Amino acid sequence: MPWLETSPVEQRERFIADDRRSLYTRAELCARYGISRKTGYKWLVRYHEEGRRGLKDRSHAPHQCPHRIDQQMAELLVKARHQHPDWGPGKLLDWLGPRHPEIAEEEWPAVSTVGDLLAREGLVKKRRRRRPHQHPGVVPPTTTAPNDLWTADFKGQFPTQDGVWCYPLTIGDQHTRYLLACKGLPNIKGRGARPVFEHTFREFGLPRAIRTDNGVPFATCGIHGLSQLNVWWMRLGIQHQRIRPASPQENGAHERMHRTLKAGACRPPRATLTAQQRAFNRFRTLYNDERPHAYLGGRPPSSCYTASPRPYPEELPPLEYPGHFIVKRVTNAGTFRLNHKLLFIANALKQHPIGLEETDDGIWSIYFSTVLLGKVDERDMIIQD
Repeated sequence: MPWLETSPVEQRERFIADDRRSLYTRAELCARYGISRKTGYKWLVRYHEEGRRGLKDRSHAPHQCPHRIDQQMAELLVKARHQHPDWGPGKLLDWLGPRHPEIAEEEWPAVSTVGDLLAREGLVKKRRRRRPHQHPGVVPPTTTAPNDLWTADFKGQFPTQDGVWCYPLTIGDQHTRYLLACKGLPNIKGRGARPVFEHTFREFGLPRAIRTDNGVPFATCGIHGLSQLNVWWMRLGIQHQRIRPASPQENGAHERMHRTLKAGACRPPRATLTAQQRAFNRFRTLYNDERPHAYLGGRPPSSCYTASPRPYPEELPPLEYPGHFIVKRVTNAGTFRLNHKLLFIANALKQHPIGLEETDDGIWSIYFSTVLLGKVDERDMIIQD
């Protein structure tokens, strides 16, 4: 019979007593108690060495823990953390190593082990986990003709000699490297950037796509990164491409142009913002018409660039959705109503129509033009981007 879970020590004592009576062989006795012969011999040896105390269950904890920090090492790390509360585990180890040469390199604990120690000691401040915003993905910057892709960015700001800050907004054509615009603005707000784009659209027509970073005014932390500027682009039928955060190499040609711009028109800064703009205009003429470009085989960009066949419309084209969509107009507060429930979508979409498509029972997909912004479930009325 197997051990009784209620009193295994008592069963082991009976096993020892039956063994002493020699009524059964060891193999038969182990079979009657439902244990292996190895287990039976183990309890016989323990009883012989320790008596009844040896029949109790022992701890299964390992005798050695290779990632356990000894007390002195733990105190050293905790003290260092108190001295530098904003340093992480790796930086603490790098700082302590040269200061304690008596400790061999292999004796220092791993970074993860130090992190666990600091957390146990309450020396790690827990941060609120922010909900990540979905990135639309990065399309490779491949082009076949001018105006397939424009790139735009703000070059680093700098003050002119009179102390006024200048924020140069630059727009270029990816295929020909033609510098379409270079305008010094007093800030990076959208209300200042939109006239620059509008003037560029009127002069050169509309591109198929515009590629930018994720900063203001090109994108926000709202749903799908919507801003008033990129909503306007989408209404014009322009695709907005955003590079991944902290990845300027994905707009590398534009960043390289900024290096040339800095050397040719920003150093030294001019006396006033007006004088600085004249320097930008001279640079743009030189860059487009005279400066040979290695990417173009030594030709200047103006020899390859032609304006877009898509003219800038005087009025925004209407947004049209399929007949089975429910069309809602976003209020000035950035909200719309679904099943008598008011839901917030984005301030950038105020007074714009959005389309709702029921893709499953009670599940609605939210579209702006052809862009899927997110989905909402009627059961909880929470928009998931």
